[in-house]
Amino acid sequence: MTSLLTLENPVFVAYAVAAALMVLKIMGQGWMTVVLMTRFDAGLMSPEDLRQTPFNKNPRPDQLAPHPDVERSRRMHRNDLESIPAFLAAGLIFVTTEPPFWLAVLLFSFFVLARLAHTWAYATAQNHEVRASFYSAGSIVVMFMAIWVLAVALL
Repeated sequence: MTSLLTLENPVFVAYAVAAALMVLKIMGQGWMTVVLMTRFDAGLMSPEDLRQTPFNKNPRPDQLAPHPDVERSRRMHRNDLESIPAFLAAGLIFVTTEPPFWLAVLLFSFFVLARLAHTWAYATAQNHEVRASFYSAGSIVVMFMAIWVLAVALL
């Protein structure tokens, strides 16, 4: 029997693609925050960030003040950190239950699309209900996979 966690398993391939996209999303959002901090010369987090360095030649106390765009990116990143790791864990364990390929592709795709839609909603300053709808859609996918795993493991 071939291991379920290899690229020979199409369900694992679907998971690997979704997981890689979500890893790029979570890491990219962190970099986006840094880009915005640099662009606006604001939003630094800690007093030690005000030391003079080649990247901060003119440190000033106002650099520690929150900047709306930097803070929005931080909130987006924090939200990614709250949901993507759960997907990575639940999705990987879900693969080991040998679900139908169509179901795995549907769930993995739906989660990725929900996260991208959530990012769009945050980036375009949509209201909480819109953002929460996309967050909830992704959360339901993760909970479904976790319940599926419990059912397979316990029944």
